[in-house]
Amino acid sequence: MEYTGSSYEGDWVQGRMEGKGTYCFPTETRYEGDMRDGMFHGNGTLFFPNGSKYEARWENGYAIEGKYTFADGLQYEEVDWEYCDGYDRRFYTEICDGLQPAGRSQLTNKVPPREIPEGCYDCGDGFYNPNTRVVVDYNNKFLRNADDDEHEWIVKTCRKGWDEYVGYKHKPAA
Repeated sequence: MEYTGSSYEGDWVQGRMEGKGTYCFPTETRYEGDMRDGMFHGNGTLFFPNGSKYEARWENGYAIEGKYTFADGLQYEEVDWEYCDGYDRRFYTEICDGLQPAGRSQLTNKVPPREIPEGCYDCGDGFYNPNTRVVVDYNNKFLRNADDDEHEWIVKTCRKGWDEYVGYKHKPAA
């Protein structure tokens, strides 16, 4: 495991991960639960660095059934998904905490919203610098280089770290 950057703490049987344990991936994702013959087997949960989790019943390393819970507590439902649908456009935190008064918009689920460095964008898992085309996590640790498609999507859709006047601009009479 030292070669892959992973680690394991838990029960062993004949040199194999078996029983209860915690397996940590180099991506800071971790699995806590049952193991058999070195694989996820039984009940276990994957915890992701962004605060979300996937609880499942596993067989020989494959998830048989499970549920995904976002970092804000919203559970994904394949059937009867009532989050931000055509009838109710509120976000999950607005459903839980109510709408903000007029004039105060909710930019993110984090209140107050995360401070974005000047010249960068908040792309959901970190900050993106369009000049270097690098995405770093919220602790300034390198995540990836953005390709052309990701660059275009981020610049088009994500919150930026500077203000820009986008409303009506009065043109003085000549």
